Amino acid sequence: MTRKRIGFFTRLLDDTTAQQRYRLATEQIQHAERNGFDSAWIAQHHFHEHEGGLPSPLLFLAHVAAHTRTIRLGTAIITLAMENALRVAEDAAVLDLLSNGRLEVGLGSGGTPTSFLPFGLTIEQRASVFTDHLHQLLSAWRGDTLAHPDNRLYPAAPTLAQRVWIATFSVDGAALAGQAGHGLMLSRTQPRPADQPDLALDQIQNPMIDAYLAALPAGVTPRILASRTTFVADSTDYARRLAKPNVIADAHYGDAKTVLASLLADSTLQRATDISFQVHSIDPPHADILRSIELIAEYIAPALRALGPA
Repeated sequence: MTRKRIGFFTRLLDDTTAQQRYRLATEQIQHAERNGFDSAWIAQHHFHEHEGGLPSPLLFLAHVAAHTRTIRLGTAIITLAMENALRVAEDAAVLDLLSNGRLEVGLGSGGTPTSFLPFGLTIEQRASVFTDHLHQLLSAWRGDTLAHPDNRLYPAAPTLAQRVWIATFSVDGAALAGQAGHGLMLSRTQPRPADQPDLALDQIQNPMIDAYLAALPAGVTPRILASRTTFVADSTDYARRLAKPNVIADAHYGDAKTVLASLLADSTLQRATDISFQVHSIDPPHADILRSIELIAEYIAPALRALGPA
């Protein structure tokens, strides 16, 4: 049996300049590696610095790859509908070589309506454009010819197609990800149905996992990544003081004992193969993020890994 993998996730939202955000995020990922985390995940956002601080995830991960050795490096997500799929294929191929095969590729269609406009798109087009771009991306990685018999992806990246993850909020999206043999990415929170506003997050996401597993081809190993807002401090009072101005639903914060009990009540995490922890939307100072990484590694990760795989 494979053990449950533990990841660190950042949207690069430290309250500072862009340059400092990139430096601090690199330090946080290095700290996660030193503390035994299996993976680090970064988000892509265009234009809106209060939603996320990074428009160029593969470029940033190339920098991180040069400053780490073992931790797997993932995108969560690349907003593929707004990207040139062939350029993503090329950049990912180069990054995978530079990182010695550590890249994981999380993809999604994007969600901020105004971000699509400078790319000549509207949000209503995102699903169809995402599907087209995903087809181009996978075709390039498979080594198919590209518009002419002389054109094939260089450098070749035949294994990247087996490291694709799809982010979705829906049961149908989860089924499509499973049918294609991709990994499934589940969000730290998501909207509740209008007629069931009090549903717990796992009540929404467990049917997605059911659909994913039912659609997964025989012999394909499930990959289910659940992201959770998690901030662990040395005392619950301190965690509450930092969380109070910004806390949202589905957040886990407090001392290690409090957070672990909260996470263990989330049945989705028992089924996930991978769990990534992010501090958004609490967004504490850098030193507290580093401390939270340490406390997760010492107290939270061992207990969750003991749950075994999905």
